[in-house]
Amino acid sequence: MSKLPTIAVESRERAGKGASRAIRRAGRVPAVVYGAKKDPELVSIDKIDLIKALRANAFLSTVFEIKVGGKAQQVLPRDIHFDPVTDEPTHVDFMRMTKGATVTVQIPVHFTNEEKSPGLKRGGVLNVVRHDIEMECPANAIPEHIEVSVEGLDINDSVHISAVALPEGAKPTIDRDFTIATIGAPSGLRSAAAAEGEGEEGEAEAAEGENGDAENGDS
Repeated sequence: MSKLPTIAVESRERAGKGASRAIRRAGRVPAVVYGAKKDPELVSIDKIDLIKALRANAFLSTVFEIKVGGKAQQVLPRDIHFDPVTDEPTHVDFMRMTKGATVTVQIPVHFTNEEKSPGLKRGGVLNVVRHDIEMECPANAIPEHIEVSVEGLDINDSVHISAVALPEGAKPTIDRDFTIATIGAPSGLRSAAAAEGEGEEGEAEAAEGENGDAENGDS
């Protein structure tokens, strides 16, 4: 297993809105560490460090190493709150990781081999149905992303989860062969098809009108 990213935390003694506001005024974000049948621990994180971590990776599917009271722990962010006005982080929940534990996380989807898709070469559009996939994974082996190849896909083709090679131990929480993406027709082709459909409909209406006139003339 590769070395885990670290995030520095400091212990805090008091909970409550007043204490949390004081922590935020000091440029830190209150957080709590829970799980593994241990008491919750109150900590805080430097706001700048937290924002960097949010920008660097898929934060909620990344296991971090933290130190509380000099003791290293592996934790997974499970929830993060943001200020509705400033959009800055205001609170984080971390869950302790235990040996053999599994977690349910959202894993980002990365598309590959787009240059090998006949549909995209002809001007088609990659319509992404799922930008991430909810997976059940070993806590110590959460994949950074799921690779989905669109090689060989033509216009109106789609790729389903059954066609994707998943990391060992990871499985989707949805128990069906769901669609991840499709190759849509280019806008010009769609317009031409629509115009052709309208033309055929107009010809049919004209033919019906001629038949009606002929019947009226015979009567």
